[in-house]
Amino acid sequence: MATDHDIPKIGIKVRNLYKIYGTQPASYIDAVNDGMSKTELLEKHGHVIALNNINISMEPGKIQIVMGLSGSGKSTLIRHINRLIDPTTGEIFVGGKDVAKMSTRSLREFRRNQTAMVFQKFSLLPHRTIIDNVVYGLEVRGVEKARQLDTAMYWIDRVGLSGFETNYPNQLSGGMQQRVGLARALANDAPILLMDEAFSALDPLIRMDMQSMLLDLQSEVQKTVFFITHDLDEALRLGDNIAILRDGKIIQKGAGQDIVLSPADDYIAAFVKEVNRGRIIQAKAVMKPLKCLANIEGPAIKANAVLEDAAKTMTDDGKNVAHVVNDVGKPTGVLTLPDVISAMVMPSVSQSSKKPQEPDT
Repeated sequence: MATDHDIPKIGIKVRNLYKIYGTQPASYIDAVNDGMSKTELLEKHGHVIALNNINISMEPGKIQIVMGLSGSGKSTLIRHINRLIDPTTGEIFVGGKDVAKMSTRSLREFRRNQTAMVFQKFSLLPHRTIIDNVVYGLEVRGVEKARQLDTAMYWIDRVGLSGFETNYPNQLSGGMQQRVGLARALANDAPILLMDEAFSALDPLIRMDMQSMLLDLQSEVQKTVFFITHDLDEALRLGDNIAILRDGKIIQKGAGQDIVLSPADDYIAAFVKEVNRGRIIQAKAVMKPLKCLANIEGPAIKANAVLEDAAKTMTDDGKNVAHVVNDVGKPTGVLTLPDVISAMVMPSVSQSSKKPQEPDT
């Protein structure tokens, strides 16, 4: 295998990040902090706030989803990670180094060696064959030719495109072209993968296939993935953690099932109301302590089993209760069928809403 699997995993921490567009952006940070709205800032001062006090910690080797509607600031945010956009103020620590303070030379090396990006529009070079597209980043880095080809062929095979390496992009379908884009990003062996609406232009079935492939590959390569989407189902399927943006501000962040169970406000509740909760929420999220029901008789259900499967297991076994067990089979809690059914039903907004979470410090 030609890839480097000893590359260390790198986390990302964004602190107090602001991006304001206008002639004097830094002059309005205090006004925004004091509560000036995006509309007021534009109408009174002709400035646009794209990001408002963003604080996110991304664990190494995990998939961080940032989602929101068009204009929420999610694409602006991802372009700050590799500093395609300069912040008005704030810090972006990648592996302990502040990208916002990097010199031109350091930033160039950072982009070449630490990050790879997959775009919505594929961004393939039309005059290059598939293998020549995949090796492009390695060429830029000065990797010797034999290793370029070895690495490219490995990833072309891993994304299911063996036999197409001498084709040109216009000879492939949209889904196949996006596989090329993913292979090119993975070939760089960068620890950070930035994906901006990477699957949004694909048909639904192809999109699901690409999501499955990403999850399979991630189980192997364990990159730190920053994934932008406007689709909640995609976010819930892919994300280890999710942050939801509105008007440049994080409204809620956390594990997908926590957001589904406890939406922060009416805006988030509207997002999650159509979600099939039984296929998202896991047994461990609604189980009770073991002491609640001693000496119960019922099936064993894994802690990460979704409620839909847990309910089927209990009903098939004719039991209203079950033990929740960890990966080694040790009981960690108790699950009751009424609790499962209750959690699968979306509560009203007034019942589910709570105050938005405070930013990390």
